[in-house]
Amino acid sequence: MSETKRTTADTWDLIATERRRLHEALVGLDDAAWSRPALCEGWTTKDTLAHIVSTLEMTPPRFVLGLARSGFSFPRMVGRNIQELGAEPVASLLARLERGIHARTGPPGPTASWLVETVAHGEDIAHPTGTTIAHDERALRAAADTASGMQPLVGAQKRIAGLRLRATDTDWSVGDGPEVSGPLRLLVLAMVGRPPVLDELAGDGVAVLRERS
Repeated sequence: MSETKRTTADTWDLIATERRRLHEALVGLDDAAWSRPALCEGWTTKDTLAHIVSTLEMTPPRFVLGLARSGFSFPRMVGRNIQELGAEPVASLLARLERGIHARTGPPGPTASWLVETVAHGEDIAHPTGTTIAHDERALRAAADTASGMQPLVGAQKRIAGLRLRATDTDWSVGDGPEVSGPLRLLVLAMVGRPPVLDELAGDGVAVLRERS
């Protein structure tokens, strides 16, 4: 399904698929796994799960109210949400993730960006815990397509400018220039700024990405 033909409803379906597969991957983690540092700098794996749940339960009015309560500081609001939800047991957060699989609400912004969030934050937990998420290939490709053009918040567009990213596990590529190659899930992580995965990628463009990350 091409990006130009993908509807908002299609994207929500992909998000639901990714949430389901994420839940299936995470339910088997032991207690120790939830205190490990996530790929998202400054967060633990449990913090990241709390953020995922916060995002899927968010609505535009709730977002505006939360932003106001946090002095209109987005990072402060995110941290506050993580602190509040993170007080719950992991089992409770996983149950909320399961209940929210088909939720079609979110903060203000393009629906496709929440697909990128779901994929990236899922891997923020899976990668450091050695867990495999059985990503839907359509969802992963759609997330990569979207991530390659994202600039606000994640800075991906500027980060990969002048580089060619090529997936080694599916037919996907973007850009021109020195190449960065590897599994598509790792390319998504590299685009949104996760330096630890760069060691697992290949090509002359990796050094450029490292300087920019």
